[in-house]
Amino acid sequence: MSHKGDNEGKKSSHRTELYASCIPGTCLPIVYHPDYNITFMGLEKLHPFDAGKWGKVIHFLKEEQFITDGNIVEACEATEEDLLVVHSKRYLNRLKWSLVVATITEIPPLMFLPNFLVQRKVLRPLRTQTGGTIMAGKLAVDRGWAINVGGGFHHCSSDRGGGFCAYADITLAIKFLFERVEGISRATIIDLDAHQGNGHERDFLDDKRVFIMDMYNRYIYPGDGYAKRAIKRKVELDWGTEDSEYLQKVELHSEGALNEVRPDIIVYNAGTDILDGDPLGGLSISPQGIVKRDEIVFRAARRRGIPILMVTSGGYQKKTARIIADSILNLHQQGLIGAESREWH
Repeated sequence: MSHKGDNEGKKSSHRTELYASCIPGTCLPIVYHPDYNITFMGLEKLHPFDAGKWGKVIHFLKEEQFITDGNIVEACEATEEDLLVVHSKRYLNRLKWSLVVATITEIPPLMFLPNFLVQRKVLRPLRTQTGGTIMAGKLAVDRGWAINVGGGFHHCSSDRGGGFCAYADITLAIKFLFERVEGISRATIIDLDAHQGNGHERDFLDDKRVFIMDMYNRYIYPGDGYAKRAIKRKVELDWGTEDSEYLQKVELHSEGALNEVRPDIIVYNAGTDILDGDPLGGLSISPQGIVKRDEIVFRAARRRGIPILMVTSGGYQKKTARIIADSILNLHQQGLIGAESREWH
């Protein structure tokens, strides 16, 4: 895929580091940076989210000798200019208020901290994960697949954050591709986090280029009826949905969505908060069910030769990191990802 020239497309694009770096072919398209992890005097423990889960995923993948520091891609932080591709200046300015960030991240004590600390300790990790998603979008097109070990902030839209999501990384990754990469003009989002992905839905509500499939617990946050109008394939689940019904629906609707519209890129929001016992998700999927789910989605994409970008999104239990690592290892064992996928074009 060639880059669009600066004057092609609707407007000339700003210079960005996120597409600039030349990534060696020896690297797997797995994106991460140690800055993803939020460690802040124990305050991160006040949210049910395991704020170090991304580093733990990497640790498990190294232990299994699937990756090393040298063969994965290091994420860059998204700059203000990068973020302005989607976000309003007004929204980004609101994040300079600690109270606003405390509300979005659901960590109330942040409101008492000076904003420079909130920026450094909370928002910089989220901006780095957002940069990682944008980078992984380009990598997926170049290599056929990519995984950002973080990201998936699907409750954030251009002018509104919430549910731990401060930046709209899914919208950003798609808009960057539309503006900068030749031949990418249709995207499908497959959102399988337990919650409705109302952020990207609000952003793409009137955009015919983006097909959204969303499968979520109908009774939990955010219950955004306005955003639901953007969903082309809506699968609403009941409390306590278990593996067999769940996996049947994943297969049926992933296949159905990709048969209905053939996109140039799939963004797969692979939240693990569907896990049995998750305090927020309310579903009852086993660890093996999550591994199988990811395999079904990757198989549907790879069989059709459509590039796929996976982000890890929600997942609120300590055992989540192990399951994400096991799923990535399974994708490799099944031949759905790996070095051999470099021979993409």
